[in-house]
Amino acid sequence: MGLADLGRIDEVIHGRMRLGIMVYLADVQTADFTELKTVLEATQGNLSVHLKKLEEAGYVGIDKSFKDNKPLTRIAITPEGRAAFSAYLDALGRLIGGKA
Repeated sequence: MGLADLGRIDEVIHGRMRLGIMVYLADVQTADFTELKTVLEATQGNLSVHLKKLEEAGYVGIDKSFKDNKPLTRIAITPEGRAAFSAYLDALGRLIGGKA
């Protein structure tokens, strides 16, 4: 397989911050904005930009609400995001020779 799989690497996921978001959400399913910001050691603005890209691709869903009169933003991986992440990992594995 090898280099032929390079074209299968999803550019939306491949960025360091977006990859971190996808890895985390693949494990926990849903996280709030503050939790992601802390875990990824991201600034609010940087995280917002990357979440927007993932949301536009349909990979995450973002739900904004209020809890105790404070804004609460929850982010969840979508079925499309889970499938794209799985395909990304498969392509990466093939690229580095981990899978036949």
